Amino acid sequence: MSTERLRTASGMRPTGPLHLGHYFGVLKNWVQLQHERESFFFVADWHALTSDFANTSQLRQNSLEMVKDWLSVGLDPEQCTIFEQSAVKEHAELSLLLSMITPVSWLERNPTYKEQQQQISDKDLSNTGFLCYPVLMAADILMYKPQGVPVGQDQLPHMELTREIARRFNSFYGEGTFPEPEALLTPAAKCPGLDGRKMSKSYNNGIFLRDAMDDVAQKVRGMFTDPARLRKSDPGNPDVCNLFPYHVLLSSDEERREICEGCRGATLGCVDCKKIFLKNLGAFLNPLQERRAHLDQHPELVMDVLASGCARARVRAAQTMEEVREKVGLLRIAGL
Repeated sequence: MSTERLRTASGMRPTGPLHLGHYFGVLKNWVQLQHERESFFFVADWHALTSDFANTSQLRQNSLEMVKDWLSVGLDPEQCTIFEQSAVKEHAELSLLLSMITPVSWLERNPTYKEQQQQISDKDLSNTGFLCYPVLMAADILMYKPQGVPVGQDQLPHMELTREIARRFNSFYGEGTFPEPEALLTPAAKCPGLDGRKMSKSYNNGIFLRDAMDDVAQKVRGMFTDPARLRKSDPGNPDVCNLFPYHVLLSSDEERREICEGCRGATLGCVDCKKIFLKNLGAFLNPLQERRAHLDQHPELVMDVLASGCARARVRAAQTMEEVREKVGLLRIAGL
C-alpha cells in the first residue's frame, strides 16, 4: 500500500491587498491543509494578466506583499511549497498542450466567463488569455496531481472543467496520467464589506490584513449595522446586522450570546458591540502584523521563501512534464 501523502494545489491572483474575507474564505483553510497534505500554493501572476494586462506597474510589488500576508497568517515554507507561477515555465507548456485538446465550446459555456464579460465593464476581457483562463488553471492544478483542491462554491464550474480536461487527456494519451481532483469545499465565511456589499478592494469597503488598528477603528465606527436600529433603545436583530457575522468568526460563544441578548433586548448598543469586535479583531491582527513587520524589515526572507519554493515546484513539474511529453509523443533530443 502506498504511503505517499495526499496532495493539494491552489493559487491566488496578486491584484491588491488581502482583506478579512481572503483570510476566512481561503487562507485559514490553506494553513490547515499544509499540515494534512503535501501543499503547493502559488502566486498566480499569469492569471492576473488575463484581466490586468494593460497596467502591470504594481504586479511585482503586489506579488511580494501577498506572500508577506501568506506568511504572516501562518503559511510555513517548511510545511508547504510557496512559489510564483511564472517562475515555473512548465505551467505554460502544460497549458499549451491541454489547450490542444480542450474544445472552445467548453470555454465559452463557462459561467464565470459569461458573468464577468457582462459585469466587468471597466476592463477589456476580449483577449484569448481570459477565454483560456480555465485551461491555465487546469494546468496549474494537474501539474501537481493533487487528489483535492480547496475552492469556494463559485469555483466549482472551473473544477469540473479541470476534471473534464484530465479525463480527455487520459482518454487520448493514457489512463491514470492525471487524477481527477475533487473540490475541497471551503466552508462559507460571511465577511460583508463595511457598507453591506461584498468586501472588495474595488469598493473600498474592506478591512485589510495590513491595516493599522487606528485605521481599522475609524472604519468600524462608520460600519453599517442593523438598519432598523436607530437608537440604543430600539430592539435589534443580529441576523440582519452587518457586523454580527464577524462576531461569529472572532468572538467567543459567551460573547455572542451576550451580544444577541443585548441587541434583541435593547440593552447593548451598536457602539458597545463595535468595541467588542475591535477588541477581538485587535487580538487577531496584532500578532499577524508583528510577523509582517518583521518581513517588511527583512525582504530577503520573502525572496528566499520564493526561491526555495520555486525550486521544489520545478522538481515536481519537471517530473510531470517528462511523463506528459512521453505520452503525447513529443520528440526528446538528448541535452535539450
